[in-house]
Amino acid sequence: MTEALRLAAEENISLVRFLYVDHGGIVRGKAAGMSRLAERIESGIGHTRAMMAMSMLDELAPVDGMGPVGEVRLKPDPGTFVALPYAFGVAAMLADQVNPDGSPWDGCARTFLKQAIAELTAEGYQLRAAFEPEFTLGRLDHEGASFTPVDESLCYSATGFHLAHDYTIDLVGALNRQGLEVEHYYPELGHGQQEVPIRHADALRAADRHVLLRETARAVAIRHGLWVSFAAKPLPAQAGNGAHLHASLWSDGRNAFADPSDRFGLSRVGYRFLAGVLAHLPGLVALTCGSVNSYRRLAPSTWSGAYACYGPDNREAAVRICSPVGATGSVNLELKPSDSTGNPYLALGGFIYAGLDGIRRSLDPGEPVLVDPATLTEAERSRLSVVRLPSSLDAALDALAADSVLVPALGTLRSSAYLAVKRSEVAHFASRDDVGYECRKHWLAF
Repeated sequence: MTEALRLAAEENISLVRFLYVDHGGIVRGKAAGMSRLAERIESGIGHTRAMMAMSMLDELAPVDGMGPVGEVRLKPDPGTFVALPYAFGVAAMLADQVNPDGSPWDGCARTFLKQAIAELTAEGYQLRAAFEPEFTLGRLDHEGASFTPVDESLCYSATGFHLAHDYTIDLVGALNRQGLEVEHYYPELGHGQQEVPIRHADALRAADRHVLLRETARAVAIRHGLWVSFAAKPLPAQAGNGAHLHASLWSDGRNAFADPSDRFGLSRVGYRFLAGVLAHLPGLVALTCGSVNSYRRLAPSTWSGAYACYGPDNREAAVRICSPVGATGSVNLELKPSDSTGNPYLALGGFIYAGLDGIRRSLDPGEPVLVDPATLTEAERSRLSVVRLPSSLDAALDALAADSVLVPALGTLRSSAYLAVKRSEVAHFASRDDVGYECRKHWLAF
């Protein structure tokens, strides 16, 4: 806290935003003034419990324990303090939601990830992760009714670099100034589509950083008279926006996934973790692909990982074993069915619990798939135990509700709230049955 206060004074900060992500996947928060910042770091800012029952449409779902009665506190993590380079005089911290007495609240998404990390630590492992986000850069009309990509350049084309250059340089600078080390940048397949992966970190910081990246990408765009959408499919005719999750387990300073003697470089514990993810993936995607719009992207032969299977550098498999990198032969797993409409704390926490189940039960992922699984016959997919992932959020929620590991891990309040919020979104968009309306609501919200 002392360091956060020092930085706030040094940067001439007037307001500090306490940010969190709700069950609808929206980044929300409140801001504290500098005169009471030390007090607010200690006590948090009062907040109604009902906000974790709010959907992406700002509609409250009926959830026991998240009605008009009851209070939590937005308590910031001072270790996440960062001055926002795109907003003069403003800083941010990522916040937990705690009970008035300071104890963890069982409706808090960030606390869920902390619990998953603690269970993983008890098994002797730490997880390092990074999201690999794609987003669409474009322009809104004055009412937000239309969203036009900033360009129609080709995938990875030099033209795409040129057309988005001014925005990109400002974005990279803003990310770097927040300690978010940019690994790569490139114009992607869709019109106006950009990809800016940042450096991996421990699991909690990886989720925190993804929140800051989302905020930074849009804020910088607004200051350029542009708009950014992280929606999975903001433009139906264009490639979807994923946020592929890369992760590896570490133990005693070594990558526990790495085994140079294995044909794909993956260790026994890596295969077991992978098997757990595959076993729970039909329900897990309700967390990693968290919107109605997500399932327009999650389709066969679109490199989104629509089938529950794995393979070495197979970008159609739901889980890719990435080729070992560097002299140490470091290896990681990539989860393809993941996008930025999911709450990153719930997504990463669910991923950990699924992988842990694989380790604890010594699960076997079976044979790798070395082709696009959509090209296999039904008999071949059956032999390899390759199943199609849910094709709608409603189906994914059914799978999540039936998952005997993920639901208990989430807990009664958190799981009931998440399911209620997401089912309310399903019902809302089903009542309209209008693709244009769905896309508009998603490109504005995410």
